[in-house]
Amino acid sequence: MTTHSHNHGENANARQLSIVLGLVGTFLVVEVVYGFLSGSLALLSDAGHMLTDAAALALSLFAIKMGQRPADRQRTFGYRRAEILAAALNAGVLLAIGLYILYEAYLRLRSPVEVQTTSMLIVAVLGLVVNIVSARLLVAGSGDSLNVKSAYLEVLGDLLGSVAVIVGAILIRFTGLEWIDPVLGALIGLWVIPRTWILLKSSVNVLMEGVPEDFQLDALRSALEKLPGVSEVHDLHVWSVTSGQHNLTAHLVSANPPAELLARVQAVARQYDLDHSTVQIEVPGLHTENEDHHDHGELHP
Repeated sequence: MTTHSHNHGENANARQLSIVLGLVGTFLVVEVVYGFLSGSLALLSDAGHMLTDAAALALSLFAIKMGQRPADRQRTFGYRRAEILAAALNAGVLLAIGLYILYEAYLRLRSPVEVQTTSMLIVAVLGLVVNIVSARLLVAGSGDSLNVKSAYLEVLGDLLGSVAVIVGAILIRFTGLEWIDPVLGALIGLWVIPRTWILLKSSVNVLMEGVPEDFQLDALRSALEKLPGVSEVHDLHVWSVTSGQHNLTAHLVSANPPAELLARVQAVARQYDLDHSTVQIEVPGLHTENEDHHDHGELHP
């Protein structure tokens, strides 16, 4: 029953993401074309930000589609890590785009370019409408899915970019100060770069099988050590297959393990939102013997 409704939820999220991706992708092309025609760096930098939205939407949709594929002999954990691989690649590209926007803003501050504020304003207003519609489509699923929540936050962020371009077009139109455009472009670029860096850092942490961010590993170790019959916990590993899917492996030393020990370990794992746990029960002294055996096999200078 739970799996059935979960699949329905994923299918609904996939439909919403597909619609929003179509809207954002179409407007992205329009914004790039008019950005070059109007000469507005703010419009082009907002298009770069819109590209981050399109990429995030595509990644979220891709993750849902790939995550529905069953595990096989080659991919025993399934295909959900494809989301992380794509996110890391995407983050690298977007980081380069953000740095290029800053460089272009520097050049335009030195040599201002005339901006056609009418085209800039019209396209920015259209972008604001697209983002409002997209946000309304995604808000329903943002509470249940981390993927959809991420895409929803991206769209909300782009609302700020559209507002910045609108304000810039109005100010330039009434003041004639061309430097406002590259400054706004640089500000949008500075807003994109930290978010992209966080995405890259999080993706690399998953690929390196690091402990999930904000996970209390010491607290988990303490909870396992307090279980009846457990005298030691070692080889404790917690990592993510993909965002929101955390796994646990551990060795528990127990001279007389109670029959319900594994069930209690599973209960602790659920408290820490660990989806899959593998536990080995050892008799006292076995870990030390294994370490000694390993040491004897090493070559020392």
